[in-house]
Order: sequence, then C-alpha cells, then structure tokens
Amino acid sequence: MKTDNKDLSFSAKKNFFERFANWATIATGSSAAFFSAAGVILVWIVTGPIFHYSDTWQLIINTGTTIITFLMVFLIQKSQNKDSKAIHLKLNELIASHQGASNRMVNLEELTEADLDQLHRFYAALVKLAQKEDDITCTHSIDAAEENHRLKLDAYKSMPHYANARKKKDSSK
Repeated sequence: MKTDNKDLSFSAKKNFFERFANWATIATGSSAAFFSAAGVILVWIVTGPIFHYSDTWQLIINTGTTIITFLMVFLIQKSQNKDSKAIHLKLNELIASHQGASNRMVNLEELTEADLDQLHRFYAALVKLAQKEDDITCTHSIDAAEENHRLKLDAYKSMPHYANARKKKDSSK
C-alpha cells in the first residue's frame, strides 16, 4: 500500500499541554535557562548572610528546586515519548521501504522484554556469522546470514586461497 504525503492528514491543532511542553522543553534547554538558574542560586547564596542562614532561607531553595524538578520530570518524559515515537516511525518507514530489510523488525517496541532478549540472541548469532564474511554489507537477516554463510563456506572451501589460509592457521598452532 503506497501512501504519499497528501494522503496523511496531520492535525495542525495541538492541545494546550503539548504546546506548553514543546515551548518549555525548548526554553529550559537553552543557555539562558541555565544562566537564569545559576543566577537564582547565586542570589540565594548572597542572601544567606542577610537571613543568617536560617531554616527558612534553606527551605526556600529546597522547596523551589524540588517543585521545579518534579514538574520537569513530566515535561522531559512528554518530550522523550514524542521523540521516541517519531524515531520509531522513521525507522519503521526505513525498514518498510528497504527491500532487503525484514519487516519483522517493524514495531519491535511492542514486544516483551523476553522477546527482545530472544531477538538480541539471534542478532548476536548474526554478528558471529557476519564476522566470518569478507563483505559486511551482504547480510540482511539471520535467515539470509545463515544461508550466505553456508553458501560462502561451501564455495570458499574449493578455492586455493581458503585452503592455503587453513593450512597456515593449522601450522601456526
């Protein structure tokens, strides 16, 4: 099924929280935000002697930083969730559009941890097979890697350079 950009109807309307989260993420990630926070800390330190380093003076900074940290956790998580979803969609598009890629890899983030661990073991096996290949660009999936590896080994075994390399390796032991 082919889809072009005009088939996708994206809503230009964002809810208030999404607009605020986008703005806050940009604003708090700026140099100005860092220097503003450093300025607040500096003012707090300078006012220490004025307030005789009282419990209230300490409570002000502790309460302020705790509230800001608490709220920032949610803003950061919102931003990361959106970025993560966009990256997954981009990767899914690349997988779906590439002839040699396995479509089984689309939407892996929905698998359980155990399923992901199983896939990791398959790819660890793929790495071992790929390390035996002369050309790292020829393997696209575990199935293809195993077949490529078997075909290559069968073909290589009949070639003189393979036999010579095996002889050198065996004689160096």
